[in-house]
Amino acid sequence: MSTAFAPPTTSLAWDAARERAHAAGQPLPARSVPLASAVGTVLAAPVVAPANVPPVDRSAMDGYAVCGSAPWTIVGRIDVAGVPSVHLRDGEACAVVTGTAVPPGTTAVLPDEDAVLNGHLLAGALRPGAHVRRAGEECSAGEELLPAGTLVRPAVLGLVATLGLDRLPVRPRPRVAVVVTGNELVTEGAPGPGRVRDAIGPMLPGLLAQAGADAVPDVRLPDSRALLLEALADADADVVLVSGSSSAGPADHLRPALAALDAELLVDGVSCRPGHPQALAQLPDGRLVVGLPGNPFAALVAFLTLAVPAITGMRGEPLPALVAAPVPGGLPRHAMSTRLIPVHVGPQGAVPVGHAGSAMLRGAAVADALAVIDPGPAAAIAARLLPLDPGARPWGV
Repeated sequence: MSTAFAPPTTSLAWDAARERAHAAGQPLPARSVPLASAVGTVLAAPVVAPANVPPVDRSAMDGYAVCGSAPWTIVGRIDVAGVPSVHLRDGEACAVVTGTAVPPGTTAVLPDEDAVLNGHLLAGALRPGAHVRRAGEECSAGEELLPAGTLVRPAVLGLVATLGLDRLPVRPRPRVAVVVTGNELVTEGAPGPGRVRDAIGPMLPGLLAQAGADAVPDVRLPDSRALLLEALADADADVVLVSGSSSAGPADHLRPALAALDAELLVDGVSCRPGHPQALAQLPDGRLVVGLPGNPFAALVAFLTLAVPAITGMRGEPLPALVAAPVPGGLPRHAMSTRLIPVHVGPQGAVPVGHAGSAMLRGAAVADALAVIDPGPAAAIAARLLPLDPGARPWGV
């Protein structure tokens, strides 16, 4: 067995651990996917307009394309699929619908609701150029519309479809396997004496979806080094999350299993409370392994500290900066470790909601964010805000 792993000696500062996890999450190879599969991914290359949009002058309203000043004589009609066969001269008009290519000579479009008809004569007030979408008004051929790194939201798909494109080059959503360990865990009903209901496993699929990753069906194991070693070796995923087994007790097998697989330990403990025993390693084939503590709130902190930045890096996105908020009344600091405290964020700033023990999720369940309290001697009167929704963009206060 490899001896590459020694017991944890030096924990990383919280910010340094977060940055190291992001650096370890190298962008996944680009893939060309149909538009229907692209939502929630990140562009791997810029979107460049292949042609003018619109390609020709079009009507923005149902009504009449007109030339010059009223009154006008109606000389024809064009439907959406029609190609203009007339050239309007001063004092002439042609019926059009929204999206129609307007005839040459059009100076404006008079909406139906503003039109005054008298047989073939048309009148109405409008300004020159009104309700005409000119060729290239939205974009010109060759213009870069979206840079690489843009999150593909539904509106992005609509824009790309407007350009006539059917596929997009994107960074795919990372695939994440979940391994839940612990002899004491039960997955249904109330736990009996000496047993604990698993609270971490139910959190992770939703957290992964919010972070922009796809969860592989989870694996549940007793406290067994051999079974954990097998699960790590066989996991078909970009990232493997292991809950429990990350500390240094007799039932904690993660670090020895990683050593046996010749993994490189990138983060061996983080100076934060809760969540100190968390870990990040890279297997020889490039897969990342994140060790989450067995206590539920500590596991959530570790997920937000290491797993989310790694996933963000794999998606090709930058690590978001955290905005600061005032803390009314202040919060005590720890001399050596970063504290992460569930808070409600409102007009007055960040207010603790309580119930922040490492085994408790009550505080996190009602909080808006975690207040990141840097270590130091004096109480903190401001804190950075770590969103509890991994997909949320930082907000201002």
